[in-house]
Amino acid sequence: MGNHPAERSAVVAKGFVGDFRRFFFRGLAAMLPALLTVMIIVWVLQFVDSYLGVYVNKLVMWVVVQWQVVAGRYDFSIRGPDDLWNPLKQTWGGWQLNWVGFVLSFVLIYVFGRFVASILGRAMWRLIERGFFRLPIVKQIYPSVKQVTDFLLAERKLGSSRVVAVEYPRKGIWSLGLVTNEGMRTLGELLGQDLVTVFVPSSPTPVTGYVITVPRSEVIDLPLSIDDALRLLVSGGVIMPLNQMPLSQAMDESSLKQVTGFDTFGVQRE
Repeated sequence: MGNHPAERSAVVAKGFVGDFRRFFFRGLAAMLPALLTVMIIVWVLQFVDSYLGVYVNKLVMWVVVQWQVVAGRYDFSIRGPDDLWNPLKQTWGGWQLNWVGFVLSFVLIYVFGRFVASILGRAMWRLIERGFFRLPIVKQIYPSVKQVTDFLLAERKLGSSRVVAVEYPRKGIWSLGLVTNEGMRTLGELLGQDLVTVFVPSSPTPVTGYVITVPRSEVIDLPLSIDDALRLLVSGGVIMPLNQMPLSQAMDESSLKQVTGFDTFGVQRE
Protein backbone atom coordinates (compact mmCIF):
# COMPACT_ATOMS: atom_id res chain seq x y z
CA MET A 1 0.00 0.00 0.00
CA GLY A 2 2.79 2.46 0.97
CA ASN A 3 4.57 1.84 -2.35
CA HIS A 4 1.62 2.93 -4.49
CA PRO A 5 2.80 5.55 -7.03
CA ALA A 6 -0.10 7.90 -6.24
CA GLU A 7 0.68 7.81 -2.51
CA ARG A 8 4.38 8.44 -3.13
CA SER A 9 3.52 11.41 -5.36
CA ALA A 10 1.23 12.87 -2.69
CA VAL A 11 3.95 12.53 -0.04
CA VAL A 12 6.54 14.16 -2.33
CA ALA A 13 4.13 17.00 -3.22
CA LYS A 14 3.28 17.57 0.43
CA GLY A 15 6.95 17.59 1.37
CA PHE A 16 7.77 20.03 -1.40
CA VAL A 17 4.97 22.40 -0.37
CA GLY A 18 6.13 22.30 3.24
CA ASP A 19 9.75 22.93 2.30
CA PHE A 20 8.81 25.70 -0.11
CA ARG A 21 6.68 27.45 2.50
CA ARG A 22 9.31 27.15 5.21
CA PHE A 23 12.26 28.35 3.13
CA PHE A 24 10.20 31.00 1.34
CA PHE A 25 9.27 32.70 4.60
CA ARG A 26 12.82 32.28 5.89
CA GLY A 27 14.16 33.97 2.76
CA LEU A 28 11.51 36.66 3.00
CA ALA A 29 12.41 37.35 6.63
CA ALA A 30 16.08 37.68 5.68
CA MET A 31 15.40 39.86 2.64
CA LEU A 32 12.71 42.24 3.95
CA PRO A 33 14.87 44.29 6.36
CA ALA A 34 17.33 45.21 3.59
CA LEU A 35 14.57 45.92 1.04
CA LEU A 36 12.54 48.01 3.47
CA THR A 37 15.65 49.95 4.49
CA VAL A 38 16.43 50.79 0.85
CA MET A 39 12.77 51.69 0.21
CA ILE A 40 12.70 54.06 3.19
CA ILE A 41 15.94 55.78 2.14
CA VAL A 42 14.70 56.16 -1.46
CA TRP A 43 11.35 57.47 -0.20
CA VAL A 44 13.06 60.08 1.99
CA LEU A 45 15.25 61.26 -0.90
CA GLN A 46 12.26 61.44 -3.25
CA PHE A 47 10.22 63.24 -0.61
CA VAL A 48 12.91 65.88 -0.12
CA ASP A 49 13.34 66.35 -3.87
CA SER A 50 9.60 66.45 -4.70
CA TYR A 51 8.35 68.60 -1.83
CA LEU A 52 11.35 70.83 -1.20
CA GLY A 53 13.96 70.53 -3.92
CA VAL A 54 11.58 71.62 -6.70
CA TYR A 55 10.69 74.83 -4.87
CA VAL A 56 14.29 75.52 -3.89
CA ASN A 57 15.21 75.32 -7.59
CA LYS A 58 12.48 77.85 -8.42
CA LEU A 59 13.74 80.11 -5.62
CA VAL A 60 17.31 79.91 -6.93
CA MET A 61 16.15 80.73 -10.47
CA TRP A 62 14.10 83.64 -9.13
CA VAL A 63 17.20 84.95 -7.35
CA VAL A 64 19.17 84.66 -10.61
CA VAL A 65 16.48 86.64 -12.43
CA GLN A 66 16.49 89.36 -9.77
CA TRP A 67 20.26 89.52 -9.87
CA GLN A 68 20.16 89.99 -13.64
CA VAL A 69 17.71 92.86 -13.22
CA VAL A 70 19.57 94.55 -10.36
CA ALA A 71 22.87 94.22 -12.22
CA GLY A 72 21.31 96.05 -15.16
CA ARG A 73 21.72 93.14 -17.53
CA TYR A 74 18.05 93.02 -18.38
CA ASP A 75 15.57 95.81 -19.10
CA PHE A 76 11.91 94.97 -18.49
CA SER A 77 10.89 98.11 -20.38
CA ILE A 78 12.05 96.44 -23.59
CA ARG A 79 11.25 92.77 -22.95
CA GLY A 80 8.80 91.00 -20.67
CA PRO A 81 9.70 88.79 -17.69
CA ASP A 82 8.98 85.60 -19.64
CA ASP A 83 11.76 86.47 -22.09
CA LEU A 84 14.23 85.93 -19.25
CA TRP A 85 12.40 83.35 -17.15
CA ASN A 86 11.66 80.79 -19.90
CA PRO A 87 15.20 80.61 -21.32
CA LEU A 88 16.53 80.30 -17.78
CA LYS A 89 14.27 77.31 -17.06
CA GLN A 90 15.36 75.65 -20.31
CA THR A 91 19.03 76.28 -19.51
CA TRP A 92 18.57 75.03 -15.96
CA GLY A 93 17.05 71.78 -17.20
CA GLY A 94 19.49 71.42 -20.08
CA TRP A 95 22.50 71.70 -17.80
CA GLN A 96 20.91 69.17 -15.39
CA LEU A 97 21.05 71.65 -12.51
CA ASN A 98 18.03 70.26 -10.66
CA TRP A 99 20.47 68.65 -8.22
CA VAL A 100 21.23 72.15 -6.93
CA GLY A 101 17.82 72.40 -5.29
CA PHE A 102 18.15 68.85 -3.96
CA VAL A 103 21.48 69.60 -2.26
CA LEU A 104 20.33 72.99 -0.98
CA SER A 105 17.27 71.31 0.52
CA PHE A 106 19.48 69.32 2.87
CA VAL A 107 21.41 72.48 3.68
CA LEU A 108 18.15 74.28 4.51
CA ILE A 109 16.99 71.39 6.70
CA TYR A 110 20.32 71.55 8.54
CA VAL A 111 20.06 75.32 9.00
CA PHE A 112 16.47 74.95 10.21
CA GLY A 113 17.61 72.31 12.70
CA ARG A 114 20.30 74.63 14.04
CA PHE A 115 17.74 77.41 14.34
CA VAL A 116 15.23 75.22 16.21
CA ALA A 117 18.04 74.12 18.54
CA SER A 118 18.71 77.72 19.55
CA ILE A 119 16.86 79.39 22.42
CA LEU A 120 14.96 81.78 20.15
CA GLY A 121 14.16 79.12 17.57
CA ARG A 122 12.97 76.67 20.21
CA ALA A 123 10.62 79.26 21.69
CA MET A 124 9.23 80.24 18.28
CA TRP A 125 8.70 76.62 17.25
CA ARG A 126 6.85 75.90 20.48
CA LEU A 127 4.47 78.76 19.71
CA ILE A 128 3.91 77.38 16.20
CA GLU A 129 3.27 73.88 17.58
CA ARG A 130 0.73 75.25 20.05
CA GLY A 131 -1.11 76.63 17.03
CA PHE A 132 -1.05 73.18 15.42
CA PHE A 133 -2.56 71.66 18.56
CA ARG A 134 -5.49 74.10 18.33
CA LEU A 135 -6.30 73.72 14.64
CA PRO A 136 -9.28 71.49 13.77
CA ILE A 137 -8.36 68.13 12.19
CA VAL A 138 -4.66 69.00 12.48
CA LYS A 139 -4.76 68.57 16.26
CA GLN A 140 -5.99 64.98 15.78
CA ILE A 141 -3.14 64.09 13.40
CA TYR A 142 -0.11 66.18 14.37
CA PRO A 143 0.49 64.82 17.91
CA SER A 144 0.61 61.19 16.73
CA VAL A 145 2.89 61.99 13.79
CA LYS A 146 5.16 64.06 16.05
CA GLN A 147 5.41 61.20 18.54
CA VAL A 148 6.59 58.77 15.86
CA THR A 149 9.04 61.18 14.21
CA ASP A 150 10.47 62.26 17.56
CA PHE A 151 11.12 58.64 18.46
CA LEU A 152 12.79 57.87 15.12
CA LEU A 153 14.63 61.10 14.36
CA ALA A 154 14.87 63.44 17.33
CA GLU A 155 18.01 63.59 19.40
CA ARG A 156 17.23 61.65 22.54
CA LYS A 157 19.28 61.00 25.64
CA LEU A 158 18.27 57.37 25.91
CA GLY A 159 21.92 56.47 26.02
CA SER A 160 22.05 57.89 29.56
CA SER A 161 18.97 55.88 30.55
CA ARG A 162 19.22 52.38 31.91
CA VAL A 163 17.12 49.32 31.27
CA VAL A 164 15.30 47.96 34.29
CA ALA A 165 12.66 45.41 35.21
CA VAL A 166 9.67 46.70 37.14
CA GLU A 167 6.57 44.97 38.47
CA TYR A 168 3.92 46.38 36.15
CA PRO A 169 0.94 46.37 35.64
CA ARG A 170 0.66 44.40 38.89
CA LYS A 171 2.77 42.55 41.41
CA GLY A 172 4.23 39.33 40.04
CA ILE A 173 4.35 40.53 36.41
CA TRP A 174 7.67 42.01 35.34
CA SER A 175 7.98 44.47 32.45
CA LEU A 176 10.96 46.06 30.76
CA GLY A 177 11.32 49.77 31.36
CA LEU A 178 13.69 52.67 30.79
CA VAL A 179 14.58 54.90 33.71
CA THR A 180 14.21 58.33 32.15
CA ASN A 181 14.42 60.66 35.14
CA GLU A 182 14.19 61.10 38.86
CA GLY A 183 10.76 60.96 40.47
CA MET A 184 8.64 64.05 40.99
CA ARG A 185 9.84 65.96 44.05
CA THR A 186 6.39 66.63 45.50
CA LEU A 187 5.39 62.99 45.27
CA GLY A 188 8.68 61.84 46.78
CA GLU A 189 8.34 64.24 49.72
CA LEU A 190 4.78 63.15 50.44
CA LEU A 191 5.66 59.45 50.34
CA GLY A 192 9.03 59.85 52.01
CA GLN A 193 10.67 57.64 49.37
CA ASP A 194 13.33 57.96 46.69
CA LEU A 195 11.39 57.66 43.42
CA VAL A 196 12.34 57.21 39.78
CA THR A 197 10.38 57.81 36.58
CA VAL A 198 10.22 54.79 34.30
CA PHE A 199 8.94 54.60 30.73
CA VAL A 200 7.40 51.20 30.04
CA PRO A 201 7.30 50.70 26.22
CA SER A 202 4.56 48.65 24.62
CA SER A 203 5.29 45.73 22.28
CA PRO A 204 5.74 45.52 19.31
CA THR A 205 5.51 49.33 18.97
CA PRO A 206 7.84 50.82 21.62
CA VAL A 207 7.04 54.34 20.41
CA THR A 208 4.04 54.13 22.75
CA GLY A 209 3.83 53.07 26.35
CA TYR A 210 3.25 54.30 29.88
CA VAL A 211 5.16 56.56 32.23
CA ILE A 212 5.12 55.35 35.82
CA THR A 213 6.75 56.52 39.03
CA VAL A 214 8.02 53.83 41.37
CA PRO A 215 10.33 53.60 44.39
CA ARG A 216 13.94 53.22 43.38
CA SER A 217 14.20 50.09 45.52
CA GLU A 218 11.52 48.35 43.42
CA VAL A 219 13.35 48.45 40.09
CA ILE A 220 15.96 45.88 39.06
CA ASP A 221 18.78 47.04 36.82
CA LEU A 222 19.34 44.75 33.83
CA PRO A 223 22.63 44.30 31.92
CA LEU A 224 21.00 45.28 28.62
CA SER A 225 21.69 48.08 26.19
CA ILE A 226 18.89 50.27 24.88
CA ASP A 227 19.20 48.58 21.46
CA ASP A 228 18.89 45.13 23.02
CA ALA A 229 15.78 46.17 24.93
CA LEU A 230 14.12 47.72 21.88
CA ARG A 231 14.99 44.69 19.75
CA LEU A 232 13.42 42.42 22.35
CA LEU A 233 10.26 44.54 22.48
CA VAL A 234 9.83 44.91 18.72
CA SER A 235 10.26 41.16 18.20
CA GLY A 236 7.71 40.34 20.88
CA GLY A 237 10.35 38.65 23.00
CA VAL A 238 11.73 36.45 20.20
CA ILE A 239 15.13 38.13 19.84
CA MET A 240 16.63 37.57 23.25
CA PRO A 241 20.04 39.11 24.08
CA LEU A 242 22.69 36.39 24.06
CA ASN A 243 23.73 37.03 27.66
CA GLN A 244 20.14 36.56 28.85
CA MET A 245 19.32 33.32 27.01
CA PRO A 246 18.92 29.97 28.79
CA LEU A 247 22.28 28.23 28.94
CA SER A 248 21.56 25.57 26.30
CA GLN A 249 20.11 28.07 23.82
CA ALA A 250 22.94 30.53 24.44
CA MET A 251 25.49 27.81 23.63
CA ASP A 252 23.74 27.09 20.33
CA GLU A 253 23.66 30.81 19.46
CA SER A 254 27.32 31.24 20.40
CA SER A 255 28.37 28.29 18.23
CA LEU A 256 26.41 29.63 15.28
CA LYS A 257 27.95 33.08 15.61
CA GLN A 258 31.46 31.69 15.76
CA VAL A 259 30.88 30.06 12.38
CA THR A 260 28.81 32.73 10.59
CA GLY A 261 29.31 35.95 12.53
CA PHE A 262 25.53 36.29 12.90
CA ASP A 263 22.91 34.83 15.19
CA THR A 264 19.83 32.90 14.02
CA PHE A 265 17.97 36.15 13.37
CA GLY A 266 20.71 37.67 11.21
CA VAL A 267 21.80 40.12 13.92
CA GLN A 268 25.52 40.74 13.93
CA ARG A 269 26.92 40.92 17.43
CA GLU A 270 30.24 42.19 18.69
